[in-house]
Amino acid sequence: MGEKKEEEEEQNNNGQIPSQAPTLDAGALFVLQSKGSWLHCGYHLTTSIVAPALLSLPLALAALGWAAGVIFLFTAAAVTFYSYNLISLVLENQAQLGRRQVRFRDMAHQILGSTWARYYIGPIQFLVCFGAVVGNVLLGGQSMKSIYLIEKPDGTIKLYEFVAMFGAFMLILAQLPSFHSLRHINLISLFLCLSYSACATAGSVYIGQSSDAPHRDYSLPSDQQDLVFGVFNAIAIIATSYGNGIIPEIQATVAPPVQGKMFKGLCLCYAVAVATFFSVAVSGYWAFGNLAKGTILSNFIAGNGRPLVPKWFLLMANIFTILQLSAVAVVYLQPTNEVLEGIFADPHKGQYSARNVVPRIVFRSISVVMATVIAAMLPFFGDINAVIGAFGFLPLDFVVPAVLYNITFRPSMRGAVFWANVVIAVVFSVFAVLASIAAVRQIVLDAKNYKLFANV
Repeated sequence: MGEKKEEEEEQNNNGQIPSQAPTLDAGALFVLQSKGSWLHCGYHLTTSIVAPALLSLPLALAALGWAAGVIFLFTAAAVTFYSYNLISLVLENQAQLGRRQVRFRDMAHQILGSTWARYYIGPIQFLVCFGAVVGNVLLGGQSMKSIYLIEKPDGTIKLYEFVAMFGAFMLILAQLPSFHSLRHINLISLFLCLSYSACATAGSVYIGQSSDAPHRDYSLPSDQQDLVFGVFNAIAIIATSYGNGIIPEIQATVAPPVQGKMFKGLCLCYAVAVATFFSVAVSGYWAFGNLAKGTILSNFIAGNGRPLVPKWFLLMANIFTILQLSAVAVVYLQPTNEVLEGIFADPHKGQYSARNVVPRIVFRSISVVMATVIAAMLPFFGDINAVIGAFGFLPLDFVVPAVLYNITFRPSMRGAVFWANVVIAVVFSVFAVLASIAAVRQIVLDAKNYKLFANV
């Protein structure tokens, strides 16, 4: 026992700190392998944040107007970068103390206590992540249908059939064994998000300068109630676009020592995020004003079905979007995979033994099938996801990091850091409540259009 303790102390002094995950925890052992570099971390972060949800940013600006829209877009970028770095610093501190945390709920358990971890952080994170999987499967099916209708405007294939096709593709990607094994896919994903963002920006500028340019109106709604609820819906859209919810799991993929690596990954991610978010938001709102739709690519098709950009260009943008959606969905599937692996895998057997491969394939396939069925059955899931995003992403990404940092490091109450964190936690808690109310209101307004397996 004495030799083992000395060996652990020597390992800690060298910065090679073992994972806090229990030795027999197959979820952490197999899914959250700590083998990656800061570059791999940057790829994972970019895929989880810079996703096709950014194509909705012109709609958010339409509800906020030029000044407020650009200001909040910048504020959300600054606050989320700051918040994610706070989580990283807390995780690094835990690692230095010999308690490296590899899951959000483990981190919450260590710092906030078991009640918060079990009944709030854990369920909210799972809901947000699985909701993101369902939302991406639905978006994938909608993008496939868009391509189909471009080529065959009178086509009869229904939306739920395209959702099923996308889900079948997801079944294959979901079998990749660990988060670290996604690093090459997420590198490709980085280039894909740059590609469809460039297409969205170029297409908006092209249409805005063409003879087909729509009449642009940048005025805000005159009805005070519509204006207020529109503002909070827009805040939820922007906040969810920057949302992550899996920072500890992403940092868990980094090989020890972890000091400074997450910050480098965040810098890479936010360089891509700023370039894509602002270019798409500004160009889309400039070109279409209040006519900006839920995804800006929808604005590239006139009301009579005629593309306003070359057909090949629109097809290319949709293909880039579909491919990245699959990568994003697989990234947000990892917390579910980790839970399933922890329950059904045997850590005493090899990761690729028949004992572990068979249940892995079975239960991961079941989770993808469930997400696909929900997406096909609820084509209005975007409204539901807005509630999940407001109720989940806002607290997890804006509020909880500030609280965790203040509890862990106990900065002076006379210092700027303490009060900056308090202000962020309070302000975005209020935003979370108001945005949730606005999202529920939108569901009520759209309820008359709801129909299971609707071909929208």
